[in-house]
Amino acid sequence: MRSKQAATMSDVAREAGVALGTVSKVINGQPVGEPYRLKVEAAVKKLDYQVNPSAKALKSSRSGFIALIIPDTTTPFFALLTQYINLALEKRGYKMMLCFTGRDSDREQEFIRMVRRNQADGIIALTYTPDLQIPAGIPFVTIDRFFSVDVPCIASDNFGGGRLAAQKLAELGCKRLACLRIGSSLINEPSKRKDGFVSGCMELGLPFEVCNLPDGSPLSAFEVFLKKNILYAGQPLDGLFCGNDLLAWQVVGLLRRLGLRVPEDIFLTGLDDDGALQAYGYYTDYAPGTPAVAIAAAELLMERARCTGPLPEPVRKVLATHMRAVLKPGTKLPAAEVPPDPAKTTRQG
Repeated sequence: MRSKQAATMSDVAREAGVALGTVSKVINGQPVGEPYRLKVEAAVKKLDYQVNPSAKALKSSRSGFIALIIPDTTTPFFALLTQYINLALEKRGYKMMLCFTGRDSDREQEFIRMVRRNQADGIIALTYTPDLQIPAGIPFVTIDRFFSVDVPCIASDNFGGGRLAAQKLAELGCKRLACLRIGSSLINEPSKRKDGFVSGCMELGLPFEVCNLPDGSPLSAFEVFLKKNILYAGQPLDGLFCGNDLLAWQVVGLLRRLGLRVPEDIFLTGLDDDGALQAYGYYTDYAPGTPAVAIAAAELLMERARCTGPLPEPVRKVLATHMRAVLKPGTKLPAAEVPPDPAKTTRQG
């Protein structure tokens, strides 16, 4: 049995009754009259015409791929961010090339070299390498890692989020607070959460403690801290702020081992929306959510990837933060408010 031959662009032009150049314009997103566009799209659908991505890349000197460099895909926040960036790029006509590094600086640098060999049109990165070499001319956007004024960065208002956490815990009547954080020793955007928390406590005149551990530290160090400041303290901690929701989820487990209930005995909040706290039916309302961060990163990179002249001036875009409440177990929030995705409201091409 003879297989059906794949339709060509000439077949589409014949079926639509238009010039070959008109078909090319429609496929490549260039403006044509609406009647012509509808005819071409109907012919493409009828003939099941498939664009050859390799040929298109050779013609345009673009691959249609964007590289996402990320430490891993097992951490809940990283996994959720990967999902939403993939969706945001697909809506803009790009495919995502996933590059997970395991926090290996050599692997990160190799991915950069790969992009230089025209295997991807740009990079979105969440990187832990402070001296990463980023060649000029490559569209590059970082998330939560500010390198320099030459590299665009998308970040939440981490300082404001930490400050809000202190305020919300105080509103619940907490009298002695603590910030628990485990993370990179680099000065980066997420480290500002602790600074904001400290600022919020000082503004409110509340006593506080900080337990700040480097990456790789065992959770047992937090357990020692909690025993000392809750079980054996004259004025025990009654409000905890964790640097992210994954840590908050782990701390809930530590507190249970100490015989403490959340929130009956102690209030606790994180500062993400990755769903880790929902394992215990505990909800924190926080924005911007991961979808908003992904959309902002994709939009900023597209602006640079589609630029035919010199790249526009880099920007540092900070997304506003709000936290309406720190809630009790079993209390479910309405869907998070997410800014509309321009790709849903504006026809591309």
